[in-house]
Amino acid sequence: MSTSTTSSASSISSAEGSIDCTVRGPLLLIAINRPAKRNGFTPRMFRELGQAYTRLDDDPALRVGVLHAVGEHFTAGLDLPTIAPLMQRGEKAVPLGLVDPLDLGMEGYRRRSKPMVVAVQGITYTLGIELMLAADIVVAADDCRFSQLEVKRGIMATGGATLRMAERAGLGNALLHLLTGDEFGSAEALRLNFVQKVLPRAQVLEEALRIAETIAEQAPLAVVATRKNALKAVEHGPMLAMQDFIAVQKGLSLSEDAAEGVRSFVEKRAARFQGK
Repeated sequence: MSTSTTSSASSISSAEGSIDCTVRGPLLLIAINRPAKRNGFTPRMFRELGQAYTRLDDDPALRVGVLHAVGEHFTAGLDLPTIAPLMQRGEKAVPLGLVDPLDLGMEGYRRRSKPMVVAVQGITYTLGIELMLAADIVVAADDCRFSQLEVKRGIMATGGATLRMAERAGLGNALLHLLTGDEFGSAEALRLNFVQKVLPRAQVLEEALRIAETIAEQAPLAVVATRKNALKAVEHGPMLAMQDFIAVQKGLSLSEDAAEGVRSFVEKRAARFQGK
């Protein structure tokens, strides 16, 4: 009886999908895992993704996140039969108080402070595009198929695509894809600044990890401050971001990491930063 119960629970868990985390030194690898359904997102997956992003921010030993997917595809987007009831009730799938993977700054949610690198491949629809645009650096396989197709389903993209596609590519280019829901490839995504690198599929995760490891080697406080200032410049304008320069630089220059940066320069060796 217990075996049957365990098997049944496992089957339900597999059907709902999961977000699997692996720690690799200072990196947190976050894997979208529902390949049988093209990694379509269920409420459980949203919840676990928020928990994974929160873990990255809260664990001082972790410096960079790497979001990737199991199987042939990154994600086909929302699993509408399971998500639609939440939409109809006006509810969010990620619990309040967690870091929002879409980084929208909505009331009740935390914003991510540490860097996120994303590796995408195959079908990368709707939510997949919004997750990668909400991250910091995207490495795409040359076989990617992108589509922001909410208009084909009678709904609107509310995970950031209407904001970030226009910011990255200009309003006309954004509306071309938002209003038609057409499918486009990696070359177009690169042209529109939606992704930063395009590589053969076999090299994508390896390159994302290489980039993440390089970021993790830098001074953590400086990395967080630099990312925050660049984001502030995009969201609020360069004049407001510039007003933070003196105070932020003063704080960083008094840190132990800044002192280590000077010592490593004088001693001609690699710096050993502690995030202090």
